[in-house]
Amino acid sequence: MDSLSQTEENYLKAIFKISEQQDAPASTNAISQAIRISAASVTDMLKRLAEKDLIHYEKYKGVTLTPAGNRLATRLIRKHRLWEVFLVEKLHFSWDEVHEIAEQLEHIRSPELVERLDQFLGNPKYDPHGDPIPDAEGKFTHRQQVSLDELHPGEGGVVVGVQDHSPVFLQYLDRLGLVLGVQLEVLERMDYDESMRVRTEARGEQILTKKVCQHLFIQKQW
Repeated sequence: MDSLSQTEENYLKAIFKISEQQDAPASTNAISQAIRISAASVTDMLKRLAEKDLIHYEKYKGVTLTPAGNRLATRLIRKHRLWEVFLVEKLHFSWDEVHEIAEQLEHIRSPELVERLDQFLGNPKYDPHGDPIPDAEGKFTHRQQVSLDELHPGEGGVVVGVQDHSPVFLQYLDRLGLVLGVQLEVLERMDYDESMRVRTEARGEQILTKKVCQHLFIQKQW
């Protein structure tokens, strides 16, 4: 990893996340949007990463990580998510504040620091957004979860994660009282716009848009 620039590391992490979300190779356009850089610049970087045997890249067919690239991306994600836990639990940042800070901290090279951080935090399995934290061997602890949009009236469970990590979305969830650990029940799905009427113990009944429902992960309990 020491031979890679921060930009190269960011590309590997972006490719990992895109491929994970869609269970398919990452397209150049998707990488361009994630990195916020032109498609032409993305193509140049992909060629460089392919030369280092970190990705498989074939024009028009998408990008996948090689085993070496996957290991590096997983280590980055491990550091990023551990730092997010530290920032929230120990320094009392809110969950909408930590992503950009962790983006900087994830590039610290020291493996010993990462392992001590993990031990200090009690070996957490999930970050403040509900995403799994890979262990030192790169293994993720996955749980059964579905988007709220997949539940039917009469079903319910606990909020365990979010798909959208943007500060504006997380702040919106705070205002709705829909943070991790909140239990909710689906009361009704509206035919007109597929919004949902849900109930939580703290806030009672409220209407959630389809977009919000698609971006909330629930561990179904009934």
